Amino acid sequence: MKKTRRKFDADFKRQAVSMVTEDRKSCRTVERDLGISEGIVYRWVQEAKEDPKNAFPGIGNIKPSNADLHNLLKENEQLRRQRDILKKALAIFSQTPGRTTNSSPTMQRS
Repeated sequence: MKKTRRKFDADFKRQAVSMVTEDRKSCRTVERDLGISEGIVYRWVQEAKEDPKNAFPGIGNIKPSNADLHNLLKENEQLRRQRDILKKALAIFSQTPGRTTNSSPTMQRS
């Protein structure tokens, strides 16, 4: 049977972490009590210790420390695309013009 991945919101994670840090329960006990897979609460506790203010930003949200890097990567990709377009335009405009054919008759001077 295929298990679906469970998602936990930030409040749930904070409560689980507080059970470990404040109530002095072991990570494994909290995992058993809450029906969570082994190792997840330990990871949450470590994440909360590393950056308590910005721990558990949520799905689709970025920690402020990573926001600058993310913005720079997006800008870099945009600049690469613009550069590639300009390279293609330069290649098109730098070609020597071929013979052009006029459908209208040319006037000859005598």
